[in-house]
Amino acid sequence: MDGEIQSFIKIWITAITCLCYCYHIVSRIPKGFFRLLFLLPIFYLFTILPLTLSSIHLIGVTFFFLVWLANFKLLLFSFDHGPLSSPFPSNTIHFIFIASLPINIKQTPPDEKPVKPNASRLSKLILLGIKVILIAMILRAYDYRDKLHPYLILALYLCHIYLDVEIVLAICAAPARAIFGFELEPQFNEPYLSTSLQDFWGRRWNVMVTTILRPTVYNPIRQIARRFVGTRWSKLPAVIATFTVSGLMHEMLYYYPTRAPPTGEVLWFFILHGVSVAVEVEVKKALLPRGWRLHRAVSGPLALLFLAVTGNWLFLPQLLRNGVDMKAINEYAIMKEFVKANLCNCMSMLGLKIGA
Repeated sequence: MDGEIQSFIKIWITAITCLCYCYHIVSRIPKGFFRLLFLLPIFYLFTILPLTLSSIHLIGVTFFFLVWLANFKLLLFSFDHGPLSSPFPSNTIHFIFIASLPINIKQTPPDEKPVKPNASRLSKLILLGIKVILIAMILRAYDYRDKLHPYLILALYLCHIYLDVEIVLAICAAPARAIFGFELEPQFNEPYLSTSLQDFWGRRWNVMVTTILRPTVYNPIRQIARRFVGTRWSKLPAVIATFTVSGLMHEMLYYYPTRAPPTGEVLWFFILHGVSVAVEVEVKKALLPRGWRLHRAVSGPLALLFLAVTGNWLFLPQLLRNGVDMKAINEYAIMKEFVKANLCNCMSMLGLKIGA
């Protein structure tokens, strides 16, 4: 674990150095193809950096922050779009935080006063604490996996993925909020309260991905599609293209820890959901004017059931087949022992200094 942490630190020192180059040098180059040319080495470097790691959790964090978010933000930056361009971050530290962390600064309208911390912030912290307890309970339940039904284990995996991702993103965004006082958009919006697939993917699940895919994929594809199919139908290819890109990125994410050739299952999972969302949107357009609408008490569970069934069918098998689930679970024990050992060493050194 010591060597893995050292590699992780070296990766982020390299990434920060690259982002300093982007802020001080690339930002002075005229936007467009020429600026994109100067960013190509950064795209390549960010893409290969996670390959030096072997920890499932460290690979996942590094891939999502650098290969996905940072690369997509820098792609927008090359054409003077996105969070790194308007308004341009005021200093290098702001640029690095916005480029590399899963944060989206909330834009407050001029006539609206910034929201001060209140009971809502406290309730979110309490809810986050409950989710930490839930993930601890799930990890404890794995000790009895031999006695659990396979479907229950798969359900635990799906809940674990959700809780793990939300907690990690919240922890990583905390420094930006604490140090700079940024008012941030929520990264997750209680996806278990979704009323439809469109609600789940568009407004509740990993909103950071939605925010970054909209300007990089959805908007350009929709503009192109308007020329061929008109405004009425341009949403459909844009939605499917967005889900396809998300699927390709997840295929890459699966490759990094497994080093196994992609099977296409994860890609088909996202294509299936892209088509389903597109169909759902059109059905709503046709039925809502007539007053036909499923109650959220029915549509919500149906959407979550569809997600669970297709997730067990296409999303999880590649991870299970390559033993990623067991490796990730075992890493918690390794991390626990690593933290405990280093805390003991720190306490010993502190005791020696006080005694001296």
